[in-house]
Amino acid sequence: MNDTILVVGAGPTGLSAAHGIASVGRKVVLVEKTDRLGGAPILSGYAKLVPSGEWAKDAIGRMVDRVEKNSLVTIHKQTTVSKLDGEHGDFTATLSNGETVKAAAVVLGTGFTHFDAINKPEWGFGTFEDVVTTTQVEQMVGAGKIACPSDGRTPERVAILLCVGSRDRQIGREWCSKICCTVSTNLAMEIKELSPETDVYIYYMDIRTFGLYEDKFYWKSQEEFGTKFVKARIAEVTIAPDGKKLLVKGEDTLVKRPIVIPFDLVVHAIGMDPNEDNPEIAKVFGVGLEKHGFVERGEQYTSSFASTRPGIYVGGSALGPEDIDTCVSHGLAMAMRAVGDLETRARKAA
Repeated sequence: MNDTILVVGAGPTGLSAAHGIASVGRKVVLVEKTDRLGGAPILSGYAKLVPSGEWAKDAIGRMVDRVEKNSLVTIHKQTTVSKLDGEHGDFTATLSNGETVKAAAVVLGTGFTHFDAINKPEWGFGTFEDVVTTTQVEQMVGAGKIACPSDGRTPERVAILLCVGSRDRQIGREWCSKICCTVSTNLAMEIKELSPETDVYIYYMDIRTFGLYEDKFYWKSQEEFGTKFVKARIAEVTIAPDGKKLLVKGEDTLVKRPIVIPFDLVVHAIGMDPNEDNPEIAKVFGVGLEKHGFVERGEQYTSSFASTRPGIYVGGSALGPEDIDTCVSHGLAMAMRAVGDLETRARKAA
């Protein structure tokens, strides 16, 4: 019986799955399309993770390290799967490097793509240098300095605009990206830690710091760090007459009146899009996509993490927006599902 499982994607989900599979003595072939393991937290330069507060390079670094050092895991970087033949228990994958892999099951941890804020042009990204994204601010935090890209000055006032690329039917993004509110409140606190004199405002439709995050991030950011929350509908971001300040224009939806506030730095809290490679992933692996473009689940409850093709499992942010802790849990759960299903098949065949 083939004891190898193919894991596609080496972000938090795939790394967790690979470790879980190897921990029960199964061989793993881990395929990653980029030249580094770790997924978005590493490739996009995340700072401190929510909710642990641990630096991404350390937390994800440990996950990478334990997989790279495991003799049961074979890693292919800068590689994709170009073809998958066969069926559950007997798949043959053709890799872009020309190699073939025989695998009994496949785990997809192929993740997501950050929303490109250029698709929300009225809010200034791509037009004004000091309009940036949350990932760019994460990189600033990692470097230890919050600065306006235009001239390097420390901003006196920062606006974080929530739901950029989420909950917006006008641009075809009808879903909530789940973690942006919490990440943004965390970033507000990190900005204040690095620059105590900077005032931080968060513009929101609704605050969705779900579960235990409400107290740890939403209330803490206000009560201990002085973050100001503005419930508003934003119309546009423009440049002030002085050529430096940015004007955030909109309507305060609590008092029902127009507001215009000047800022030095405007931050787009960008959402989570389906992986831009999903059409090709669906074609190669023979799995379905749901209507927004994320990978489609199979049966929801008695066959958790099954895709629409038997023997192929999918989890993490490939299924939809998820936080990193949930992705790690999904990875381990998929490992146990994949191994368990194969052992059940072997017992029935005996």
